[in-house]
Amino acid sequence: MTTTVQAGANTAPAAGRRVTPTGRLILPADADRADWLTARRSGIGSSDVPAILGLVEKKPPIKVYYDKIGRDVDDAGEAAFWGTVHEEPVARVWAMRNRSVIRRVGLVAHEKHRHWMTTLDRRVTECPLSEDTRIPCALEVKTRSAFKSAQWHAGAPDDVTAQILWQIAVNGYEHMHYAVLIGGNEYHQGVIRADQYTDVIADITTAMDKFWTEHVQAQVEPAPSGDGETVVRMFRRLHPTRSGSVDVDMHPDALDALLDYNRHQREESAAKKAKAAAKARMVAALGDAQEALLGGERAYALEPTNAAPKVDLELLAERWPDAYEACVKPNPTERIDISKAFKGGI
Repeated sequence: MTTTVQAGANTAPAAGRRVTPTGRLILPADADRADWLTARRSGIGSSDVPAILGLVEKKPPIKVYYDKIGRDVDDAGEAAFWGTVHEEPVARVWAMRNRSVIRRVGLVAHEKHRHWMTTLDRRVTECPLSEDTRIPCALEVKTRSAFKSAQWHAGAPDDVTAQILWQIAVNGYEHMHYAVLIGGNEYHQGVIRADQYTDVIADITTAMDKFWTEHVQAQVEPAPSGDGETVVRMFRRLHPTRSGSVDVDMHPDALDALLDYNRHQREESAAKKAKAAAKARMVAALGDAQEALLGGERAYALEPTNAAPKVDLELLAERWPDAYEACVKPNPTERIDISKAFKGGI
């Protein structure tokens, strides 16, 4: 076999042409990003799948919903940027190590279920697993933080496995390869085979169809779940200004949330006070010592910390207004302000 070949724009198949056993090309790999963002809203992509299944805390299902109806703003951040930058070298390393050939493809949709979509990182045109080198398959490329290393020691973690299984379903593959670069210097690769996940693939496609029809097409917002701060930031982008009132008498979830918030706020306050009291007792037991021993073993110590310096912003603005203007940026946020009548419950 030859080594890696990177397909350019002149070798990309035309949109609408079958490029996998069950997939047709919607947009080529060199399509404008704005066109890609628009096209992917007409279906569920592979990165949406683990989010909809609740496997990605920082991307809850409600965020996918608002993205699909064109209202959310993508805030993928630095990790996604560097993942894109490193995709090509990691893909080339996989191809060289496996003496294989890969090509960029683009956005693909299932020929019968048009809302089943995926952007393949690379299509493998000469698979290293079979004597029939033309067996169709693909490569998924990942980059991950060193803190995620343990998740890959037994194979691909659940969120990546779900993503690849969706790509298998969309494209009709028997298997797919993956390659991951962890922390910039730890490389893993593996294979996920369709026949080992038959029931899981069926469950995934059923769940995606349900989300598409019952939420996206029906324009019905799913219940908020996952990381609360992520959801709040999303709503901050959706509603940068607020005014007026909304009646939540007929919204049982809002009433339940109010009760939960009150309860957790009381528990949080009590926990902070208890923690501070425990700290005081621990410090008192130290006397003038720095560390405490239990059975001859170091139990705890009072260590100095390098806290961020306190800045007098009013003085800075008064004496050095240009420096204040250049360095101090607004950081708008909000807080829940519960009326006294409802602080103890309803």
